Amino acid sequence: MSDHPTDLSEKEARDYVNDVVRRSGSSFIAAMRILRPPEKRTAMFGIYAFCREVDDIADEPGEESAKRAALAGWRKEIDQLFKGIPTHPIAMALVRPVADYGLEKRDFLDLIEGMDMDASDTLRIADMEQLNLYCDRVACAVGRLCCRIFGAEEESGDLLAHNLGMALQLTNILRDLDEDAELDRLYLPSELLDRYGITETDPKAVLAHPNMEKVCRHLAQIAGKSFEDAEVILGVCDRYTMRPAFIMMEIYRLIFKRLCDRGWAGDRVPVKVSNLQKFWIAFRHGIF
Repeated sequence: MSDHPTDLSEKEARDYVNDVVRRSGSSFIAAMRILRPPEKRTAMFGIYAFCREVDDIADEPGEESAKRAALAGWRKEIDQLFKGIPTHPIAMALVRPVADYGLEKRDFLDLIEGMDMDASDTLRIADMEQLNLYCDRVACAVGRLCCRIFGAEEESGDLLAHNLGMALQLTNILRDLDEDAELDRLYLPSELLDRYGITETDPKAVLAHPNMEKVCRHLAQIAGKSFEDAEVILGVCDRYTMRPAFIMMEIYRLIFKRLCDRGWAGDRVPVKVSNLQKFWIAFRHGIF
């Protein structure tokens, strides 16, 4: 983290963040670009760049000890950010959003804690309580930051962040089973596996078990209810203000539906949403 110059101007820090966002190719860029006034868009780019930075630390190849050290560096950087003396360009770009939108330090730290879980060489989830904690850290915490930038009221924003964050992260887990297994990660809780008679602990053996479909259907029911609850909350929010949340929800709900239609047994053909479909979802919400 000390490799970056510490005397960047605010514009140079924003340019750094914009480059991170541009290179990411994220499907959420369209949703972020619609934010008005421009200060909200700049703030969201900063949040996204921070998420991308810590996620890359956890996911890219490397020694577990090195990953944990890098994440520890980001804990210090967030502490510096909230003291008003950050040193990393991404944290520098977040100084104004933290002040303007009342972003909470705890939410930044929660995301880092979630990435610390992912940084393990081997990852297993013990029970639903631990899975809920993981989802809160890696998804709901980000949602809480986003909702403050969007302009949602704190109570409804936090409730939306919880439900939509759970729905999105469970969808990610159900979509990426094979990819995670290659990394020796298994997010299906052991408690749930035991309930369905799966005693294996190796991720690939679990995914090959005939009862694995039942486990995934169980989690899919939870995700589906979370999508429904998120939609109800969004229904009483200002539609214009919350358009990015609508777009995120609809893109992921389409992925979720296709996963449910495909199922999780046998050959799990990758599920994606085309750029044209993303464009149509954005169009429906008045972006273009």
